[in-house]
Amino acid sequence: MFRFRHKVNEDTYLKLLDVRDADQIFALIDESRDYLREWLPFVDNTHTVADIQDFIQSGLQKYASNNGAELGIEYRGQLAGVLGLHYINWSHRTTTLGYWIGERFQGNGLMTNSCRVLVDTLFKEHGLNRVEIQVAPQNLKSRAIPERLGFQNEGCRQQVEWLYDHYVDHIIYGMLAQDWKT
Repeated sequence: MFRFRHKVNEDTYLKLLDVRDADQIFALIDESRDYLREWLPFVDNTHTVADIQDFIQSGLQKYASNNGAELGIEYRGQLAGVLGLHYINWSHRTTTLGYWIGERFQGNGLMTNSCRVLVDTLFKEHGLNRVEIQVAPQNLKSRAIPERLGFQNEGCRQQVEWLYDHYVDHIIYGMLAQDWKT
């Protein structure tokens, strides 16, 4: 599947998360808790480093079964966020990406550049045909990423995610291998 470390640019790498990264990821979530909580339902259930270890172990199991991965975004030697490659449907050659970045790292193009490299790899090296990103309509920062990368807005699915005390819709962004331009 993926190399354990993939260069994005001179300062940034994608790396397969392993349990040794749990302390850094937990600290990043903890320092960005209010920022991340607005759109991510896992934040309130992340209380300890052990919670992150479980998350990383799940990602490693997905990776080992060639069914996705949890990738750390390493920026200048620090973990800045996570880019998740969710379940891969190999029959249809499709997958969905999810992502988050620590508050102090946002605004530097790290997520856009990381997604660009990952999507390019999925199409060119792994033969996938479709990549999807789902984003709440009001989450403008996350919506900007697929829009910058040329993904097509394919419509909105209503009330697909429970976020603490209410449902949120998701805009579905899709990219086909034939339409991908790097």
